[in-house]
Amino acid sequence: MAWMRTVVFAVFFLWGISASAQDVTLTSPDGSIELSGTLLGFDGEFYRMESIYGELTVDGSGVLCDGPACPNLQNFVAEVRISGSATMGLVLMPALIEGFALRNSFVAEREDTADASFNYTLSNQTDGEPVARFYFNISTTDEGFADLLANEADLVMALREIRPDERLFARTAGLGDMTKANRSRVLALDAMVPIVGPSNPVYTLSPQNLAEVFAGNITNWQELGGADAKITLHLPEKSTGLGQSVEDNVMGPANLAFAEGIIRHAKPDDLVKAVLKDPFSFGIVSYSEIGNTRALTLTGSCGFSLSADRSTIKTEDYPLTAPMFLYMPARRLPKLIRNFLAFTRTPLAQVMIRRAGFVDQTPEEVSIDAQGYRFANAITSSGPEISLEELQRMAGTLYGMERLTTSFRFEAGSVRLDAQSRSNVHQLALALEQGKYDARKILLVGFSDGEGAADANQKISMRRAEAVRKAVVAAAKTANFSRIQLGVDAYGEALPMACDDSEWGRQTNRRVEVWVR
Repeated sequence: MAWMRTVVFAVFFLWGISASAQDVTLTSPDGSIELSGTLLGFDGEFYRMESIYGELTVDGSGVLCDGPACPNLQNFVAEVRISGSATMGLVLMPALIEGFALRNSFVAEREDTADASFNYTLSNQTDGEPVARFYFNISTTDEGFADLLANEADLVMALREIRPDERLFARTAGLGDMTKANRSRVLALDAMVPIVGPSNPVYTLSPQNLAEVFAGNITNWQELGGADAKITLHLPEKSTGLGQSVEDNVMGPANLAFAEGIIRHAKPDDLVKAVLKDPFSFGIVSYSEIGNTRALTLTGSCGFSLSADRSTIKTEDYPLTAPMFLYMPARRLPKLIRNFLAFTRTPLAQVMIRRAGFVDQTPEEVSIDAQGYRFANAITSSGPEISLEELQRMAGTLYGMERLTTSFRFEAGSVRLDAQSRSNVHQLALALEQGKYDARKILLVGFSDGEGAADANQKISMRRAEAVRKAVVAAAKTANFSRIQLGVDAYGEALPMACDDSEWGRQTNRRVEVWVR
């Protein structure tokens, strides 16, 4: 239904059909210029209207407004409509709104409405006058994008990246390229985590086996080292962002389709309760919603193991990360709403995100002493193509430095940074502009997977490190680079994080790490 509604409204935009009658007229002070149309929005400074000339943005200081939809200019209240993911809307966004209110001395009041939706009103502490209203429609990622295209939402909460058809419809509707950096941002980090009941004797499985289970190719726990019992499968609804991320990132790399008979759940709590109730159940939830279930560790044939925790999710070393996106169209939002969006990247917002149970984006420094297992794996897994001299060079360069949890990875088969990494570019650039790394050395270190010749992989990893450096420098427009040592280095396949025998492992190994001294 969401897809069909998207198509219908895309057609409306293609043919320039207005959804309602003309309801405002904007006139210049001398009366020489007059524009009539449908008011689409007012941000306290500019009118946005649909006219016979298309969608226009008009400076409010130069016109007079007449008509039933004209806003109150004396007591303007900023308004924004937010639609999409329930995981984000029920917990994450309210935490950020209340933190923003606290930071700016506003009073935040929540009003629950029908169908699990709600509104937030921010008011001045002094006179109690409202200054902003946030209208939430809690549904799914699919519905969020459909609402945006139908002009029923200003912001979309999404647990996945925008899909090609949605991107095309958005551009057709004049909303801009939703994949650009200023059209989306990562609010918080999450991950897809396989879960079982606490009494289940299975603790690990490979990403390939995970896909095989949900494809119906593995149906008995005994095949995974457990009891002789049928596996009961649970997943989020197909229309949810997490459900679609499982399809894209778990089933997709294995070229497998979901089995029949998977029990789908509209609410994450219901899925967790179902797994807790049945000792032979198997589900996938987000990291923030594990609850009292037990998360399984992902492992591989070469012996590497990766568990989902704050550190491995931040670094994307855990292969099934799931960033939480906020998408916004190419239109002006009220100033107070723009201030709220800027607040979401501040240190205080990161604290609120962490307290709400999600993984924040604040860089953390991990000492080399805490990474002994990684270097031990580098030695034990290195083949004849990686010389002892190269391992010694790597250890000598990184000794005395600390790794940031900020990492960079690339889309499969592409030189384009993935969504979380594009957000990391802006996070690191902001830190450089604020002088957090003045008088320190930052080293961007490239690594590759083990496919192909070692010399070629070393060159590829160096090019990736240089590409990240170029992106960070371009984003940090006001940083004083004379006070920062920003260098690059690369070691190819010398420090793998996962097995190279699967696409998941190779994707994890292709990365650029950030080290500081």
